[in-house]
Amino acid sequence: MEGPEAQGHETRDVEKGTIPEEISIKTESNSNTSQTPSIILESLHRETSSELHGDLIVGWDEPEDQDPENPMNWSSTKKWLNICTISTISFIVPLVSSMLAPGVHLVMEDFDTRSGTFATFVVSIFVLGFACGPLLLAPLSELYGRVIIYNITNVLFLCFTIMCALSQNASMLLAARFLSGFAGVATIAIGSGTIADIMPREKRGKAVSIWSVGTILGPVVGPIIAGYLAQALGWRWIFWVISIVVRLPSTSKGGFFADNTKIGFMTIFAFFVLQETYPPVLLDRKASRLRKESGDPRYRSKLASPLSTKQHFRNSIIRPLKLLICYPIVTVMCAYVAVLYGTLYLLFSTYSFLFRSVYGFSTSETGLVYIAGGIGTLAGLLYIGTLSDRTLRRRAASGHAPTPEDRIPLLITLPGSLAFPIGLFIYGWTAEKGVHWIVPQIGTGVTGFGSIIIFVGIQTYLIDTFEVYAASVVAANAVLRGLAGALIPLAGLGLYEKLGWGWGNSLLGFLALAFAPVPWVLRVYGGRIRTMTSISL
Repeated sequence: MEGPEAQGHETRDVEKGTIPEEISIKTESNSNTSQTPSIILESLHRETSSELHGDLIVGWDEPEDQDPENPMNWSSTKKWLNICTISTISFIVPLVSSMLAPGVHLVMEDFDTRSGTFATFVVSIFVLGFACGPLLLAPLSELYGRVIIYNITNVLFLCFTIMCALSQNASMLLAARFLSGFAGVATIAIGSGTIADIMPREKRGKAVSIWSVGTILGPVVGPIIAGYLAQALGWRWIFWVISIVVRLPSTSKGGFFADNTKIGFMTIFAFFVLQETYPPVLLDRKASRLRKESGDPRYRSKLASPLSTKQHFRNSIIRPLKLLICYPIVTVMCAYVAVLYGTLYLLFSTYSFLFRSVYGFSTSETGLVYIAGGIGTLAGLLYIGTLSDRTLRRRAASGHAPTPEDRIPLLITLPGSLAFPIGLFIYGWTAEKGVHWIVPQIGTGVTGFGSIIIFVGIQTYLIDTFEVYAASVVAANAVLRGLAGALIPLAGLGLYEKLGWGWGNSLLGFLALAFAPVPWVLRVYGGRIRTMTSISL
């Protein structure tokens, strides 16, 4: 917080066309960060504009690294409790995305349909909700904070999951699946923002790895459980079990969800554990408290936006699209992730068809074929989680300022980008030739290993590059990834009918291989490319 005397001095400096010493220091300190020039200039504009109008600027108490209200200064226990909570929810939601896959044929029998498109779309439409949700939820989180969005969407996700279990026809099930994906994506869309708010860069890799693994491991674990549930109790119990596991008794007495809607255990746990981490919201609350206590209306957060709520919301909605279109790094990286993610969901939605037709597996046995991918994913998580932060610590110890490119060294990206297509080749051709089922399972494990390495590497790279707008850049990633995850699987059965399991998966493998050099190139030229774009966000 700055007094009037200091403001007058800084105002005179601004009038002379010079930058005050304090702001100059901030500019220098940001020179080695991941913020783009446009982000730094926007922050400076907010501060100098407020000073010119005589506002009392509210920031963290000095020294900033000791202010307990600053989320960066929270205890490790408090930080990890928040991270593990959103990571758990980020695991449960994708779990539901693919749980229906082993029981799709039972759904088709129940609703008397033979549509191949429905067979894949009823699984992938959940991911379409993943694509649409971030466009609304990420901007809302930057306006009102992370926690309120988490709490509201947790309740909605549970309600729509119950709606899936109660569906009376195919249309109702599709709508409920879409809405549950839309609401459930909150922790996936803005969880990276929470991590960026509370973890310094050199410790962020491990946190992002744990949070990210749910998006890959969840869809792998879901069908393992659901295969047995669907065969023993019917497909509706897939959704009932999810709602039972995460709910507590409620006092609901009427309405559509009477006797069914419960307050989820994770919802209650998150309500009491999760705390707000977004600095602009926290400082705005602090300024509001000071205005109320002092009666002085001039207190303003140093991160306060000069825009109205409507303008800010509009800009926040546009920002993920602007990042996708105007920033080459974001465009290429997100396209790479989208191809891999869409391919994974194509595999998830067709595993049951392959292993039932080629190997004669039962409904419960087809659920087990997802285990290999889960093992590969966990192996990849351990690999990148160990190397990512260690790389940054070594660079810092050598006296060099860490850069976002340190998140994608060849030691990480080379194995990941090659393992994914190699796994597809093994899976496709061994299934085509009828080789023992364990061999295509090895292929899916290799694919899982490569996918998590690329996902986490790119995720941490984008977060480190756009720290201030971490939620927006991850939302941009989620939008493209979700669209690919929803639409690419629609071509799955048709692709295999035309080309067979061998060439069908080879086509997907060659597509992934074409994107493999992307992180290698950015490792060398990423810093130069980042300076080429100065479009205001």
